[in-house]
Amino acid sequence: MMFGSNTLGNGWVVPADDAAITAAAQLLRAGQIVAIPTETVYGLAADAQNAEAVARIYAAKGRPDFNPLIVHVRDRKAAEKLGVFNATAQALADAFWPGPLTLVLPLQPGAPVARAVTAGLPTIAIRCPAHPVMQALLLKSDLSLAAPSANRSGAISPTRADHVLKGLGGAVPMILDGGPCSAGLESTIVAVRDDGWQVLRPGPVSSMEIEQMLGFPPLSMPISAIEAPGQMASHYAPSKPVRLNVTVAEKGDYLIGFGAITGDENLSSTGDLAQAAAHLFEALHNADASLANTIAVAPIPHEGIGIAMNDRLARAAVR
Repeated sequence: MMFGSNTLGNGWVVPADDAAITAAAQLLRAGQIVAIPTETVYGLAADAQNAEAVARIYAAKGRPDFNPLIVHVRDRKAAEKLGVFNATAQALADAFWPGPLTLVLPLQPGAPVARAVTAGLPTIAIRCPAHPVMQALLLKSDLSLAAPSANRSGAISPTRADHVLKGLGGAVPMILDGGPCSAGLESTIVAVRDDGWQVLRPGPVSSMEIEQMLGFPPLSMPISAIEAPGQMASHYAPSKPVRLNVTVAEKGDYLIGFGAITGDENLSSTGDLAQAAAHLFEALHNADASLANTIAVAPIPHEGIGIAMNDRLARAAVR
């Protein structure tokens, strides 16, 4: 089945209607990769059980093989075939799924996933997404889908189909266009330990929300190894240098503003952090495509989803 056209590569960008979702499910069952929208960012999906398909993700992204992938599932029943749920994990899934929360759990013995998905770790990262296109694709394909962000490894995450096309082009046979992502930041990742929980990557679900729901605080132990995506020091990075906490632009800057700091574009003129988060990666893409030499970003409050935004910006600024 052929859909649409593009001028940047061989991947087909198609509106994510029922016919396209059906075609995408067929590609996935055949061991191909497909770019898909989620509520967080666009993902590059493959059958999590098919080692060759998972290898195509790593090849398309240029992703290091020690960096594990998140597996997307329809519901907790499907997740329990992959990971071991204790009472804390069950409570988190019940409270925040479907939604932008990934759980890192002990790998279920005999779990039907390719070894590359977990990067050989004894744990697995699992999420139940809320986006209707991703949910429809999970249902039609009847697969669990490994799906990291649909971009070159370490680069700015995509929040629109055209970001995927510009970044990966012909490396992806099909890109399902579901419009801009609503959250605009990757999921919160929580490692569930025997004695508690720990945030490995901040995201749309805040640590405060989790603590209020569970009734006890996170563990304070240091994070000493990569257990999940998004933990590398340099990540989410444009091709240009990034300066943070800038209130006045210098010559050659593309200033991404916030609140009263206008800039070349403003993440949220009203200081709305959720609105700013939804626009952050798009603004970084715009800045990277501009004629400016340097990207400057206005101060973002370290509260709520602003904590996750500052995490992404700090990694984007590492050279």
